Amino acid sequence: ARALLRASGWGFEGELPDVARAVLVVAPHTSNWDFLLGILAMFALGLRVSWLGKHTVFRWPLGGLMRWLGGAPVDRSAPGGVVAAVVEEFRRGGRLILGLSPEGTRRTVERWHTGFHVIAVAAGVPIVPVRLDYRRRRIRLGTAYEPSGDLNQDVAHVREFFRDAEPRRPEGWGGVRW
Repeated sequence: ARALLRASGWGFEGELPDVARAVLVVAPHTSNWDFLLGILAMFALGLRVSWLGKHTVFRWPLGGLMRWLGGAPVDRSAPGGVVAAVVEEFRRGGRLILGLSPEGTRRTVERWHTGFHVIAVAAGVPIVPVRLDYRRRRIRLGTAYEPSGDLNQDVAHVREFFRDAEPRRPEGWGGVRW
C-alpha cells in the first residue's frame, strides 16, 4: 500500500494519534477514488478501520471483500438504530477506529451529517479529522480532538481542518456547511 501510494505521488502529513478508539472524519468524499485512497492509507498505516457503507455494495460478488476491509452495511432507506449500535460497539471496549464521511455520499450535499459528533460524544471518544488533498496529493492526519459536547463549537473546530480541502471532483464539494 505504501509503495502504491508513493508510486502515484501520494504521501502523508501529520501523525496518526496514538489512540485505541476514535471516530475518523474523512473528507472530502466526491469520488469512488476516495474509497480506494482510504483503503490504501489504512493498510499503509497498519490501521484497522471500521466504516459504514451503503448496503448495496455488500452484495455478491463484493460483499465478503467489503466486510473484510472493515465495512458494515447500512440500509439508508431504514437507518434507524445505526448510531446507537455503533455507540454500543464502542462501549463494549477494545480497539475501535471508525472512519466516516460526513457527507454520507459522493454527491454534493447541502449539509454534512453530524452523526460522527453524536457517536463521539456518546461513546466518549476523540474525533480525528483526515483530509484528502488532491491538489497536493496528501492525506493529512489531524490531531485527536476531544469533543466538548457543544455541537456548534466542536463542528467549528473540525470544519476549520477542512477549510481549504481540494477534492477529486471540486464541483461535487459542497464545502463544510452543517
